[in-house]
Order: sequence, then C-alpha cells, then structure tokens
Amino acid sequence: MHAKTLFPVLVFLLVIAGCASRDDVSNLQRDMEEVKNRIYQMEKDIGSIRVEAKEGTDSKIKSYREEIENLRKTVADIQASQDTMRVDIQSVSGKVDDVKQLAKKPSDELALLKEDTDRRLLALEGKAAGQDKAAADAPPKDATAESLYQEGIAAYKNGDMKKAREIFSKFIAQYPKNELAANAHYWIGETYYNEKNLEQAILEYQEVIKNFPGKEKAPAAMLKQGMSFKGLGDAKSAKYVFKKLTETYPKSDEAAKAKKLLKGLK
Repeated sequence: MHAKTLFPVLVFLLVIAGCASRDDVSNLQRDMEEVKNRIYQMEKDIGSIRVEAKEGTDSKIKSYREEIENLRKTVADIQASQDTMRVDIQSVSGKVDDVKQLAKKPSDELALLKEDTDRRLLALEGKAAGQDKAAADAPPKDATAESLYQEGIAAYKNGDMKKAREIFSKFIAQYPKNELAANAHYWIGETYYNEKNLEQAILEYQEVIKNFPGKEKAPAAMLKQGMSFKGLGDAKSAKYVFKKLTETYPKSDEAAKAKKLLKGLK
C-alpha cells in the first residue's frame, strides 16, 4: 500500500483506539516522511540503475558494431589485396608472353626477309633469263687465264664497263673452273653496279654468294648486293642481306660496314 494511503488509516485507527496523542501523531508523520523519502530515493536509484544499464548496453552494442565494421574493412582490404595480386600475376604473365614474342620476332623477321629476298632474286633471274647476253668472242689461242683476267681489270680501271664485262664473260666461258672465276663474276657485277643497272648487278653478285661462298670475294659480293637492293628502294631485302653478311662473315671488313648500313635502315 502507498504511504499516502497508509497514513490516514493509521491515524484513524489510533483515534478510534483512543491511544493516539499529538506527539505520537507527529512521530508517526516523521516516520512516514522518512519512509516516503526512502521510497523516493529508491525509485531514483532504480531509475539511475536503469539509465546506467541502458547506457552500458548501448555502449557495448556500439563497441561490438565498431569491431564488426573493422572486421568487415579488414576482410575487404584482404580481398582487394588478393585482386591486386591476381592482376599483378596476370600482368607478369602477359609480360613473359611479350618477352617470348620479342625473342621469337628477330628469327621470324629474318625468315620473312629471306623469303622476300629469295623471291626478288628469282624474279630477277627470270628477267635475266629472257635477255640475250652479249656473245663473248673467243680469246686468242695464246691467251692465258691470268692475262685475260688482267685485261678485264685494266678495262674496268679505265672506266670501260662494257669492254670489262665482255672480257670477264669470256674468262668465265673459257675458264669456268679457274680459281679467279668468282672474281670475274664479282667484277661483272661491279660493271653493272657502276652503270646503275642494279638488278643485273644483284644477279652477278648472287653467282658469287651462291657458287663461291668460300672465296675472298663472297663477303664483298654480299655487301654490294645489299647496297644494290638499298639503291632499288628494297629496304627489306637489303636488311636481310646485311644481317646475313654479319652472321656468315662476322670478322670481315664488309661485316663492319654492313652493321653501319643496317643502322640507317628502318
């Protein structure tokens, strides 16, 4: 029963009982006030306990939520790192493939250049086959191979390309197995080169390159053949011939010149 209701009842009972005095009533009132104060304080304390409990619970819930959010961020960061690693691995794999392709490219490019050059040479040979070469007069009966060869050299030095070509052609027809046959083909190529007949020059140089690879004039013929292709505007074939020269005769003076010429070709 509430204190406000209890007090009048007690007073009423005391009056009826005839034993209540003013002092008793005063004491009773003080007791009742004290009881009310205690009840009020208890209610206040209970309220405070409820507030503290609620605040404590809210604080813990907030702390848990923050921990959960931090864990989510950590998981997200780990996932992002994994994705980055996958991208990096794919990038490295791509670069490895690029390096493989680059390593393969020079050989592929050289093969293509060889194929183009072979086609060009075949075309030139076919063109030359349809042309009538100047008939070579028979050399004097007492002429030796050496004297005939030197006669051709003399004509070349005098600037008579046509006469030099005719003499060297005689030499080849008369002495096809002579050790100077490679030189004779080379000088025929030189006569055409000096006359700017570069296609015919290429064919004569090819005779040296193909049939006399071990002779002294072979690297010189290869160098001049590359220069002839370059003069015709056929950079691919020139590039192939110069590269082949540096690989086949790496220690020759012509190989050093070919390397310099390669730098000027795109």
